Parts: sequence; C-alpha cells; structure tokens
Amino acid sequence: MTIWIASTNRENWEIIKKNNLWGVPKRNKKSIERSKPGDKILIFVKQESVGDTTLPSAITASLEIASEPFEDVFQVFIKPLTMPGEETFPYRVKLKAVKIFDEPLDFKSLIPKLEFIANKKQWTGHLRTAMRTIPEDDYEYIMKAAETLGKLIP
Repeated sequence: MTIWIASTNRENWEIIKKNNLWGVPKRNKKSIERSKPGDKILIFVKQESVGDTTLPSAITASLEIASEPFEDVFQVFIKPLTMPGEETFPYRVKLKAVKIFDEPLDFKSLIPKLEFIANKKQWTGHLRTAMRTIPEDDYEYIMKAAETLGKLIP
C-alpha cells in the first residue's frame, strides 16, 4: 500500500467529498497511474484568502483509492484561476472515506515532525504537485494528531 498526499483547493475539496472522486491535470498523469486500489490518500487544501480572512493550509481527510486510474474528460472539477489553458483533471480514481476531519487540521503545526518535508522553511515546494507519496510514519502522525484534537468523524 502506498500513501499519497493530494494538493487541492477548498472548492475542489467539496467536489472530491461529494463525488468520492480525485482527478489530476494532464501533466500529473504518471503520478496517478502509479496509484492502486487500497492506497491511502490525504487531502491537503492550500492556504486561501476569502475576503479579509486567510484560511490556513490544512489536511481535511484520509481517503482510500477504490478504483484503478481511468480517464474521463467530463467537467467535474473547477480549474484554479492560476492554471493556464483548458483543464478537466481527466486522470481520475474513485475514492472511499477512511476519515473525514470534522474541522481541517492545520498543516503548518505538523511540519516539524513530517519526514517528507525536508526543507521546513520552504515547505510549500513539497506540495506543488497534484499528488506525491509520503512515508507511513507521516500518515500515522497526521492521523494521531487529528484524533488527539478530536477532529475526526467516524
């Protein structure tokens, strides 16, 4: 089993949650092709400004990949304004929930203990791709942090 962390925005997180579906842009096809049913995937939402409020980077859920990767160009996801060209996030997998966090788990507070974040000061570079693998120890640490804070919905 491989553990992944998937980077998205809050708008697409709601789509992921509603449809039990993860999709990546064309440029990330190779990553999703390496995924398999049974793999775990953490959803990382990027910091966003909403009016005068800044919503922090956070982990929102642990999901399990429930299908082989497939291609579908039907428009489900919303392309971020910063992404050039036409993009439907056509390379996809179906998901099933492991744990949906009641409230997002602040990501910055986790950084000091995460092995996959080699550069703790410029950590965003580790999350610039749609999905990447992380060590099992990091997954366990994140899940325990969420449990400790009482932020898990069974």
